[in-house]
Amino acid sequence: MDSILIKIFATALAFSQVTTRPDGVKTEFDAVRDRSEVAELLSAGCAHMRKAFDIEDINLDDLIATAMDDKEALSSEIKALKGLKLADLHVAYRQFCKVDKMEESPVDLGQVITFYNSAVKDLPDAVQFKHLRLPGTSVVLDSKSERLAEIYVPNNRRIWVKLADIPEAVRNAFVAAEDKRFFQHTGIDERGLVRAFIGNFTHPGRPQGGSTITQQVAKNLLVGNDITYERKLREMIVASRMERALTKAEILELYLNSIYLGRGAWGIEMAARSYFGKPAKALSAVEGALLAGLAKGPNYFNPDHHPERARERLAYVLGRMQDDTMIDAAAAQPVLPQLVEYRPTRRDFGFHFVDHIAREAKVVAGLDTLTSSSYTVRSTVNSPLQRAVEATLQEGLARYELNSGRYKFEGPEANISDAVRQIAADLRATEPAWLVALKTTRLPLYDVHWEAAVVLENTRGKRGDAINVGLTDGSILPLNTWSAAIRRGLKPYDVVYVQMGEAKGKQAARADLRIRPTVQGAALVLGNETGRILAMAGGFSYPASQLNRVVQSLRQPGSTLKPLTYLAALRKGLQPNTLVMDEPITLAPIGATGSARQRGFWSPRNYDGVASGAITLRRALENSRNLATAQLLATGLDDSAEQGLDRVCELAMEAQLYKECMRYYPFVLGAQTVRLIDLAAFYAAIANEGARPQPHAIETIEQDGRAIYRHDPRAVDWIGSADRASFYQLKSMLQGVLARGTAHAVKHLSPYVGGKTGTTDNWADAWFVGFTNDVTVAIWVGYDNGDGGRRTLGRGQTGAKVALPMFEPIVQAAWELHAPRTALNGPSREAMHQLVTLSIDPYTGGPAPAGSGRAFTEYFKRDPSGRTNDTQFRIVSRAESYAGPFQQWSYDNHRYGDNRPPFPFPTWRLGPREYPSWRGYPDDEDRLPRPPLRVDPDYFWRRLN
Repeated sequence: MDSILIKIFATALAFSQVTTRPDGVKTEFDAVRDRSEVAELLSAGCAHMRKAFDIEDINLDDLIATAMDDKEALSSEIKALKGLKLADLHVAYRQFCKVDKMEESPVDLGQVITFYNSAVKDLPDAVQFKHLRLPGTSVVLDSKSERLAEIYVPNNRRIWVKLADIPEAVRNAFVAAEDKRFFQHTGIDERGLVRAFIGNFTHPGRPQGGSTITQQVAKNLLVGNDITYERKLREMIVASRMERALTKAEILELYLNSIYLGRGAWGIEMAARSYFGKPAKALSAVEGALLAGLAKGPNYFNPDHHPERARERLAYVLGRMQDDTMIDAAAAQPVLPQLVEYRPTRRDFGFHFVDHIAREAKVVAGLDTLTSSSYTVRSTVNSPLQRAVEATLQEGLARYELNSGRYKFEGPEANISDAVRQIAADLRATEPAWLVALKTTRLPLYDVHWEAAVVLENTRGKRGDAINVGLTDGSILPLNTWSAAIRRGLKPYDVVYVQMGEAKGKQAARADLRIRPTVQGAALVLGNETGRILAMAGGFSYPASQLNRVVQSLRQPGSTLKPLTYLAALRKGLQPNTLVMDEPITLAPIGATGSARQRGFWSPRNYDGVASGAITLRRALENSRNLATAQLLATGLDDSAEQGLDRVCELAMEAQLYKECMRYYPFVLGAQTVRLIDLAAFYAAIANEGARPQPHAIETIEQDGRAIYRHDPRAVDWIGSADRASFYQLKSMLQGVLARGTAHAVKHLSPYVGGKTGTTDNWADAWFVGFTNDVTVAIWVGYDNGDGGRRTLGRGQTGAKVALPMFEPIVQAAWELHAPRTALNGPSREAMHQLVTLSIDPYTGGPAPAGSGRAFTEYFKRDPSGRTNDTQFRIVSRAESYAGPFQQWSYDNHRYGDNRPPFPFPTWRLGPREYPSWRGYPDDEDRLPRPPLRVDPDYFWRRLN
């Protein structure tokens, strides 16, 4: 039996059942025993169809006779019937519809049953449509209530609207256009099928479907869009069942909220907003009729590209409405209503942040997904600042690989030569073909903030190779590629990323090639008092890697964790001028015995390999001295190094950096991994004198204008028993990191900023975390090493060299876009009650006359009786301090108040050099051992992962 004939009769079997016995549709027949039952069903369905033909006043026998007279021409024009023997179809018609006895039937009912059983196996349950709400679109607003992003499931950009909120005229327009007998039929409209059948036979060009609104709902939501007989079988049965499970109003509401109407809009509400800039409830009859006309073919009748087709379709819908007395003649004028300009939403920033929004909504509001309905999420992000942070991180990462020689050019981002040829052939084009093609090209890394440029010319001459590139503003500039090999590899119409170099003196403006890096990084700007995430860059580019390294990665913090140890010392009663020995120390492993004890001794060392002798706590932290930190742990925090470690761990857990500390001594030098967001919150607490804010990205979540979640602005935790005086002393010491220490390269920022650099074992991680009065900025750079390898940043690539250069552009943007620059606040009233200022010599920590050459104003805590608590020689005796190798400190001594020029700082963001020298004061770090990775699934501060 011909395969097409099998499918036609299987479809007829489904049709016969849903029209003659809708309550008893069978989805499985026995290929042998049930042949007679199937034959009866086909005959009953044919009789039912003939009645429909009679109603339409069509003589079916005459139609078939006419078709048979020219059956070859007919079958050749109808693709669906190509290869079908119409004579067999005619015989079958006589057998089942005329009930003629045929000696030899072309229909094998066994094969029909087998195909039917397979096609309708495991049908979806139509009852699930009861009270169904389709996926919706949630809108994310930034801190200024500007639209940042939409969150929706692909092919489901909709806002659900109740049927009662859609004007009756609009509902009538869709019924008139798509299913005139919607309120009379039971899922399948026999008359509509007849009209489509006749139309397709007599006009084989654009096919008619004959599907009802109910069938379209079944197709769109349950059985799929495949153009197959199998889908049509399933669609008819599911539509029939849907009519018994749902009311007509429920079916119509599903339809109007599920149908695609162009302009990226699913459903009547999103379409109304997209085409007319208004909600569905405000649509006029003509506007509704235009949208109803689009249902047949949103692209074919698109009013933006095919206004004449749209106007003809509008006239047809209005005519149908007028025929059915749904609208009067005065209102049925086929004039296209005014449309709002269509601007497709193409976001190019904030992707990691928006992903984080979805995760946070699940934790704080219990919403498994923001697409289950349509929500309005008011977020904390500052959009201009977010752009600036992403651009700075991207440029900084590329600069690091360029300057370290690690860049690897793997070819252009795209080649648009084909598009250029097509545009050039269009005589209507008014702009250069390359410019039009470049403007319409969407590069793979769509969130990279460099400019796209197309190679227009690559020539070789006596003076070397010359490459000119065109930019989206129409300008043409020479391209600086850094490498002759790269220049030779570029072809005309290759598209690359560039950074603009400004004209300086005789040097003309140019475009510097930018190569996507393999190194990764993360940056966060956090509001100190509120905990608002003002900007978050989770990696170089979201399309390249969706991992958000701000909240989803655990990395060793290195010396950025050292402030914990010094905070523990200050809480113990020590002062910033307390002396500690910066000399070699060896500590036995905790709890180890026997041979394990012999193997596990810890002997840290300083970055420069030099021991400085007696040194103040301030100078030890400012210059990140590992030996001094280890000595402080062993002799300054408690009776033993082990107990001192316990004090630091307790403080770390109180600061919510960890749920559990790994008890081993390298912890104090930052050997235990941490999340960047938790580290930033701790530094914000330092700026707040101990008040740790709760980092958050969501202020409110609203549904239908009602707030279902609101962030508690009082969500602040106090660290260190609210010892505000100790926190202020630590804040002042971290300000000195910029003024005199490892971040001396940005000394000019020290009146306004405190912070700490950090580098880990073998330069695997580079950090800088800094704070102003208003914000904390945390930056991390490193390789993901997801392949199990251990690629590091390279010898000497410290936090001061790699992460610190990105800090200044970000903090300058924060001052411009969030809060103006102000000098770091002095101690609060509560802290000042416990503090007194004294003039000291920063070299010795001893008193110095105010106004003398090296005098430095230090804040000291008072003891309970109100007197200054002198702890200068509590750890190191006066005699030991005089015996120390102070001459070692002469290298750094000039940082305390003389007039020498500040340490050079690379100004790459003001105009890159070909190979700018990255210089910075060496970060004094230890090669930290890597502890075994432990992951606690109940770790509270990783719940947002």
